[in-house]
Amino acid sequence: MNQNITFIRSNQLAEVDYAYASRVPSDMDLLFLAGACPLNEEGEVPYINDYEQQAKLCVENMKAVLKESGASLKDVVYTRVIVASHHQADLVTAWRSIREEFGDHDVPSTLSGVTVLGYTNQLVEIEAVAAVEKKE
Repeated sequence: MNQNITFIRSNQLAEVDYAYASRVPSDMDLLFLAGACPLNEEGEVPYINDYEQQAKLCVENMKAVLKESGASLKDVVYTRVIVASHHQADLVTAWRSIREEFGDHDVPSTLSGVTVLGYTNQLVEIEAVAAVEKKE
């Protein structure tokens, strides 16, 4: 994790596999990423009906944008995971796949189920905010 970013956990709330909040110093730049979608290089959504694989592809696409922005997953300070399903098990499948990709970087996150996402056959999308050192 970026040494300047602080993750805040709570002794008052349930123990969970993510931080409850993050603190970013004012001398850092924030990157607001568009929702990372499970698109391949041809602009198509592969892995039809596979929440796990689509979630992993979303993370790979997010990592590419972060890298181009001079950042990595360790600089992410918030995510919102959106899953097109009304079955909690599908949300959990996507969540676990994404958490695995983040490793011990237990970024504060929101997990939401929706009825539909923007691309045909799309099941997962990840919104993210990252913090990086200001460029001089």
